[in-house]
Amino acid sequence: MRFLPSILALLHGLLFSGLSLVVPLDAAEIVDGPPSFAPEQIEFFETQIRPLLVQHCFDCHSTDAPELEAGLYVDSREGILRGGESGAAVVPGKPSESLLIQSVNYEASEMPPDRKLEQRQIDALTRWVEMGAPWPQVTSSPGVPIATGTDWSSFDWESARQSHWAWQPVQRPEIPAVDPVLVVNPIDNFVVARRTAAGLDAVAIAEPEILVRRIYIDLIGVPPTPEQVQSFVATSAMDRQDAVESLVDELLASPMYGQRWSRHWLDVARYSDGLGGFLDNKPLNAAWRYRDWVVDALNQDLPINEFIRLQIAGDQNGGHSEAIATGFFALGPTYRSDGGDPDSVAQAKGETLDDRVDTLTRGLLGITGACARCHDHKFDPIPQQDYYSLAGVFNNTAVRDMPLASGDVVKRFDAHQRKVNELQKQLNQLNKKIKDDKRDATAEEQSQLGEWQTKLADLKQNAPPGYEIAHTLHDTGNGDMKVALRGNLRRTGDVAPRRVLRLLSGKEPDRFTSGSGRAGLADAIVDPENPLTVRVFVNRVWMHHFGAGLVRTPSNFGTLGESPTHPELLDWMASEFVAGGWSLKSLHRQIMNSATYQLSSTFDEQSFKADGDNRFLWRMSPRRMDVEAWRDSLLAVTGELDTSLGGPSLPNVTENKRRTLFAKVSRNGDVFESDRFLRRFDFPLMRATVAQRPSSIVPQQYLFLMNSRFMVERAKSLVALLATASESDAARIEHAYDLLYCRSPEPMELQLGLQFLSSPEDANPLSRWDRYAQVLLSSNEFMFVR
Repeated sequence: MRFLPSILALLHGLLFSGLSLVVPLDAAEIVDGPPSFAPEQIEFFETQIRPLLVQHCFDCHSTDAPELEAGLYVDSREGILRGGESGAAVVPGKPSESLLIQSVNYEASEMPPDRKLEQRQIDALTRWVEMGAPWPQVTSSPGVPIATGTDWSSFDWESARQSHWAWQPVQRPEIPAVDPVLVVNPIDNFVVARRTAAGLDAVAIAEPEILVRRIYIDLIGVPPTPEQVQSFVATSAMDRQDAVESLVDELLASPMYGQRWSRHWLDVARYSDGLGGFLDNKPLNAAWRYRDWVVDALNQDLPINEFIRLQIAGDQNGGHSEAIATGFFALGPTYRSDGGDPDSVAQAKGETLDDRVDTLTRGLLGITGACARCHDHKFDPIPQQDYYSLAGVFNNTAVRDMPLASGDVVKRFDAHQRKVNELQKQLNQLNKKIKDDKRDATAEEQSQLGEWQTKLADLKQNAPPGYEIAHTLHDTGNGDMKVALRGNLRRTGDVAPRRVLRLLSGKEPDRFTSGSGRAGLADAIVDPENPLTVRVFVNRVWMHHFGAGLVRTPSNFGTLGESPTHPELLDWMASEFVAGGWSLKSLHRQIMNSATYQLSSTFDEQSFKADGDNRFLWRMSPRRMDVEAWRDSLLAVTGELDTSLGGPSLPNVTENKRRTLFAKVSRNGDVFESDRFLRRFDFPLMRATVAQRPSSIVPQQYLFLMNSRFMVERAKSLVALLATASESDAARIEHAYDLLYCRSPEPMELQLGLQFLSSPEDANPLSRWDRYAQVLLSSNEFMFVR
């Protein structure tokens, strides 16, 4: 079955038919009973909402409160829905009717009474209510909830590690025996065995024209040219497997590979150019240096253990390049207090540290460590003390603008700038004095001003060469933190020695004593005995090739996350990955050379009824391109894409031809024209590490395709390209389909195109060819990878 472009719409005044998304209801949503929430919704509650409630509400509105205020409990979903003396605190799905939201906005009673929450905290609560107020159901947890008041000094860590698959060591399972006809490499053995046990059959291998497009978009983010398609089809006819392996090797050697796959990692790193709004509004004009470091590292196939190590502690023993890698943390939000009072300073510091711990634990370890900020983790064995063991590392770390020049150059330039600034200050002070006195300058003052102005101009004209900078980390101390009671840094408890989570290393992990502890932390994160880092990374790579991970909660491998669909396969790939030197390119080869990856996306009704989510991998699930691949592909097929490497980010993605990777993005997603373009097509806010991008179908997307100047310009460029390649309309249509869809048009498609193009021109300012090209570029078939 083909995805036919919406050409019929063109014949009806270019009315585009939208997509309808039909989602089958889960049985739990049909029957009466407790609401069912998705893992990502529970994760949002645990990371964004529970800490807020604990820190700002529990003192007066919990079972632990010395005296309950207003009859309201907010330490359970039932309590918050039931409400107190004023009625229900939350009406699920209706923030405008919820007293909680009114109160934190100071529209009703003013809560918390001591100071209003930050806007981003209010926004989080509002979003939570819009979601339906998700709250974990303890009885449905796949793990055992951690008992309140657990004595961690006598806790059995070994038993805890054996209680959940993700805490257990990575195993190297036996490769199951299956029909060898269905197998290219061991990945297929595991998949076929699981699929056969479920009573499902796989669809056929994808047609070469479909497979080559899939491989190109997956690895370098743009479709192949017609010539590249023809070459693959020809070599595939002789030996399909050899053709696939050769093409994968060729594209992995392309500089465009690093540009494509760096973007996936930058989501984990919540990469932005700063400007996060209130309390975090600093621009990060040199952020692009970290982006370029990631591109180069992936192109060079830097071993992933070293890749991760440098991003935690590259400044410790390396040069400029290694220090730039610490942008992984340095580019995150660094909050500043809004008043300078002790509470504001402590709150800003706490939020900054929480970002670092969250990025470390969810981004690298796949666990919700930030849930232990205010209390012991409710479901995973992560004591609050362990949270502050990690936070203590970053409490001894700060962000700095590191000069990318020799010490002599920096010293000379900075000394010169001090002279300039001092002289400018003197000028300003004298001018201000004259203005405040409401008089003219005296002769002596005029002479002094003239002398200073001449000297200032001379200093500026003869300034020594300046230097570039990068945003990096550096150590500021080596002390341990104390546990912040209920997340309040001004109310402290026991010391939390800097060390790795006890979940990973047992009751008494080695302490970090050198500097901030980041070097020791980096070693612990990439330790081959650490069961999380390698599983999480391999799962993310699988997710980007198949649209869903083997673990479908890629940043939550804890007890509230999903279990792997193929646990033995995940462990086999993880063990192979480590044994093979942590090579990402080798992992790509392993996955893409498999028969599983090469399956078609053909719909099979019987298999779909049994496994609509394709958890047993009976086909390749069709998936829509992310916005970067889609825009880059538009520019590629129209002959406009600039694939040059590196350099500063550009603020308007609609007015330049560089790859979308180089678009300037703000943390808040509302500053640059690039933000508006990218957010329209599901680019996430970079306020926190991104587990997986959402995929939406909304009218604004189709209005953009129909009406934007950007799409009209792409259409005109495509028309100009087709005009140089062919003379007849039929030949141009053929060539357009080759360029955009890697196939020839069906007879009906060719007929419709010719019929429209041969009609008389009308009052529309766009020619018929322009409109026809715009429809082809806007089609679902172009947007989707099959």
